Amino acid sequence: MNALLDLRVIWYGLVGVLLTGYAILDGFDLGVGALHLFTKKDEHRRLMLNSIGPVWDGNEVWLVTGGGALFAAFPEVYATVFSGFYSAIILLLFGLIFRAVAIEFRSKLPMRWWRQMWDGSFAVASVVSSLLMGIAFGNVVWGIPLDEQREFVGTFLGLLNPFALLVGVTTVALFTMHGAIYVVLKTEGELQDMVRGWVNNTIIFFVICYGITTMATLVYLPHMSRHIMDYPVFFLVGLLTMLAIANIPRAIHHGRNFQAFLSSGAAMAGLMLLAAIGMFPFLVMARPNPWLGLTLYNAASSLKTLLVMLIIAAIGVPLVLAYTFSIYYIFRGKVKLDTMSY
Repeated sequence: MNALLDLRVIWYGLVGVLLTGYAILDGFDLGVGALHLFTKKDEHRRLMLNSIGPVWDGNEVWLVTGGGALFAAFPEVYATVFSGFYSAIILLLFGLIFRAVAIEFRSKLPMRWWRQMWDGSFAVASVVSSLLMGIAFGNVVWGIPLDEQREFVGTFLGLLNPFALLVGVTTVALFTMHGAIYVVLKTEGELQDMVRGWVNNTIIFFVICYGITTMATLVYLPHMSRHIMDYPVFFLVGLLTMLAIANIPRAIHHGRNFQAFLSSGAAMAGLMLLAAIGMFPFLVMARPNPWLGLTLYNAASSLKTLLVMLIIAAIGVPLVLAYTFSIYYIFRGKVKLDTMSY
């Protein structure tokens, strides 16, 4: 039983790490998409697309890996969430598909209307995808209606509650900030100077959303701070997250673009860790009956499955990390346009 408990906790952490990796990596290219229409020159838009061109599809591997880990370790959570959020997930998939198609098709023809159509598709799909991810996460934290068999009994419109929408907007703000920092890191000249001026605005937008979301969480979901109150050492996570956010404008001001990007990633990891601490041991909260929620104790696979999958993860996750690091190393440096560019 102790071994099973340990494996459950390990997989709780591993799924969280994979989803955090996805948020950090795909978050910036979703943010680039959200900012895409704010640039007017065709050259600038091409530079923004090519800044994420070599890496955007690799970033989404983390989502597939996280979903696979969730299915293997906590199949009941996978079944409940994916069936309950079916309409939202289909919309999310359409958004991700349209982003991919827009990136590939946008520069195939020189006509202005053609490029504007795909520019609009890319930007809208990026914002909608970010918003839907945040809404889904907000519902997991807020709680969804489950019956005694822990099956979803709500509606799509029920998922659009104020708290989930607030988390969705906050996610858009967070990804937009992350994307702006990435563009500053990867570009130079006129575009870099222009986007550098946007960074502080995106930070302000995010901090306002985050502050409102935090207050709403403390007021309406007091259990999310229970572990921090019981174990004050977890307060350091919140403190370090705030320091990471505060370091972003400082690093940008001093021209330390890579440090600003690392701080943004660290802030995202800190926010995910705070959510995991607050929800533990729940993976999906239930409302109005909290005892029907899905936890790592009542929704995990068998001991043998968890053990076998952990061995596979020990082999697979380093490969994903190696692939990710190699791609970013190969395509390091500033973006340049050539005949092979989007």
